[in-house]
Amino acid sequence: MGKTNRSLRILLVKPPAELATIRALERFQRLEPLELSYLAGALPPYHAVRGLDLRLSYRPWRRFVREVKDFEPHLVGITAFSHEYRQALALAQLAKKTLPKVTVVVGGHHATAHPDSFNHPHAVDWVVRGEGCGPFSQLVAALAANELPEPSAALLPTGELFQELAKLPPPVFPPATQLPRPRHDLWDLSRYAIVWTHENPRAFAPLWRPVAMVRSSFGCRMRCSFCPVPVLFGGKHWPRDPEDVAEEIAQLPVDCVYFSDDENFLDREFSLQLAEALAKKGVRKRYFAWVRSTTVLKNPEVLRAFREVGLDCVFVGFEFATDRELRAVNKGATVNHNLRAHELLRQLGIAVHGAFMALPGFTHEDFDTLEAYLREMPPAETSFTVCCPSPGTPNWEQEKARFWVEDPFVVYDCMHPLTPTTLPLDQFARRFARLHHVAAPRHPLRQTRVPLHPGHVLRVEWAHRRYLAHLRHMAAHLARAGWTPGPQENQTQGRSVH
Repeated sequence: MGKTNRSLRILLVKPPAELATIRALERFQRLEPLELSYLAGALPPYHAVRGLDLRLSYRPWRRFVREVKDFEPHLVGITAFSHEYRQALALAQLAKKTLPKVTVVVGGHHATAHPDSFNHPHAVDWVVRGEGCGPFSQLVAALAANELPEPSAALLPTGELFQELAKLPPPVFPPATQLPRPRHDLWDLSRYAIVWTHENPRAFAPLWRPVAMVRSSFGCRMRCSFCPVPVLFGGKHWPRDPEDVAEEIAQLPVDCVYFSDDENFLDREFSLQLAEALAKKGVRKRYFAWVRSTTVLKNPEVLRAFREVGLDCVFVGFEFATDRELRAVNKGATVNHNLRAHELLRQLGIAVHGAFMALPGFTHEDFDTLEAYLREMPPAETSFTVCCPSPGTPNWEQEKARFWVEDPFVVYDCMHPLTPTTLPLDQFARRFARLHHVAAPRHPLRQTRVPLHPGHVLRVEWAHRRYLAHLRHMAAHLARAGWTPGPQENQTQGRSVH
């Protein structure tokens, strides 16, 4: 007699954000939980799979309980970045309380880098590390056959065996061609939108555009010290089949696509093949992609080909305004590379989203240098983070003894410094927030003479003010996480800054 696999009811859950800064950023950009779309795509079609994105709920905890009671899932899968891990654990506990016999599995980046956070047998049954499609589908297949899967470094049972398996390195990521097509149908894509930046807006066009996420490749060959990607992918880059990516994009019900690749155009031949496949299929959509300045300069024909099929904006990690700082993080680019790439992209009609970082060691002079760069650079949308060690990287191990809160993940949004700042924290916070004010006038949509949608302009301004208010209060956020201000901070609270 062969085994009989039962159909399982599976609930895949994206936690709500806990940090006020993350919730504020969601007013500008909210993207579908693509990681859960991939998990669903890896499962046989006879299982009943639901997606639940609690970021969309006004009362997420009540919504979660109602969904668990109504659906009565056999399995609840929860994904979590480091800033979400406490929310994920609380959801696991709530799932067990609501439906005691349900199996709960947790995965995502935090589970890969810090699996110990989820070794709570009363709430979590299994922890997935690394690429989730393989181990998650193994777990589902075993449960469907009324069995338990074989524990491994990729699939850890909480309890007795956990610590032994957690000491093993995360499993190697498989080639992208081995991964399934993600199931975008789990989500109402009309509820996911970003402020769509481009160089030539139509008069009074909406600023927010419904958007879907697509990943055409995995990994990156670069070794930037602040980035976890080299650790997760071993310095490798795997493109998908270009025809498969083009077909996935063609089937999307929305017109705007946000590529979530770590580096979209690193593989020249693949990128050209994908642009050609999109053109041959007559796919008419708009694209946002990530690229390095050195890739732009090395392969301008790739950017030109993608511009012809709809590329509107690219995210470029400029990071810093001096070569000294760029060398310190092993960026592999110079300020001159960044400026030349910026100018070339705008010549091609591609808008630039420039990402910059502030170091905890920044002085007033360092902030002045960055502000001067922002005032003089070509028009760009900009974002700013505080350079923090990434969980799972060598930098994390080197710096963790200096963290000034016991649980750094409580404030791990890359906008709160994890280590002591050279400036008193109150001054650092105000200078960091001021970067956004300095950069805002250089936004391409503010540079245009075309009238913009007035209601959306007001909405952006309100969201911008709310976000900056949270940044200025980072000292209060850290204090709630256990940070105690020293004499220097106490003396400077409430003073004006340089």
